[in-house]
Amino acid sequence: MKETDIRQNSFRAWLLAARPKTLTGAAVPVMIGMALAYTDSQSYPEGTFSWTAAALCFLFAFIMQIDANFINDFFDCLKGADNAETRLGPLRACSQGWVSLDAMKRAIALTTCTACAVGLPLIYYGGLEMILVGAVCVLFCFLYTTHLSLIGLGDVLVIVFFGIVPVCVSYYVQLHTCNWQVFIASSACGFVIDSLLIVNNFRDRDNDRKSGKNTIVVRFGARASSYAYMYIGFTACLMGTVFWVNGHAAAFLLPLIYLAMHIFTYFKMIRIDHGKALNECLGETARNILVYGVAVSAGLLV
Repeated sequence: MKETDIRQNSFRAWLLAARPKTLTGAAVPVMIGMALAYTDSQSYPEGTFSWTAAALCFLFAFIMQIDANFINDFFDCLKGADNAETRLGPLRACSQGWVSLDAMKRAIALTTCTACAVGLPLIYYGGLEMILVGAVCVLFCFLYTTHLSLIGLGDVLVIVFFGIVPVCVSYYVQLHTCNWQVFIASSACGFVIDSLLIVNNFRDRDNDRKSGKNTIVVRFGARASSYAYMYIGFTACLMGTVFWVNGHAAAFLLPLIYLAMHIFTYFKMIRIDHGKALNECLGETARNILVYGVAVSAGLLV
């Protein structure tokens, strides 16, 4: 079926709006947090690690990612930011008329409430502080699209909410504590996932500049941003020495596979430089992020 043949508010329309390929970014930090918690729980009394809590963390992350995609789709349509003629990334559901604005508003309300309902039982495992964590996640889910991404703070939010928060909270839910190793691992995860935003903004830099969206790429230029893309991969792997120091050499060595793939994608990105062809680099970056998450998690469990 062609995109022009999509019936409004159909299942396929909602699937495109949900953007399931982005769920990689939601899964990886929880995966790493849980691998860290499971590894450290071996020194705790038997039964410390809860698979139910792990499932709830994954489910909450997935629903919040879909919620963020819906919010982004809705508000970008209202602002007129998605023009089919100038847009270089995947087309958005509301702007294309695949999903009506009223239906999207209802979907945002439903996914937000569902995420809260899924996250509520985590109070049993992590304490009342989980309410604050959930509220902050929902708040910044809206603020990202409506305000903060427009002034160049998108990268900061990615590092915090796709690295530090999910990794540390996933660990905390299991063991009711956190430590410097977990914090460093969470920061490294945030850097890796931020590479997805960098290549996305690298592709859209001309349109963002015209629309007044001051991303990091717009502020510092394409060359500096491409260097940032490359070096955050090196930085994340270098931060992985914390695993080696703590007796998990495999969790440092296996992500070097990710680093090789990351460097390959970097050279492809600077070679393409402009246009829709950069979507290939976007797809490769999402794949690389998944490889990183699996490599770190496997290294810890091994």
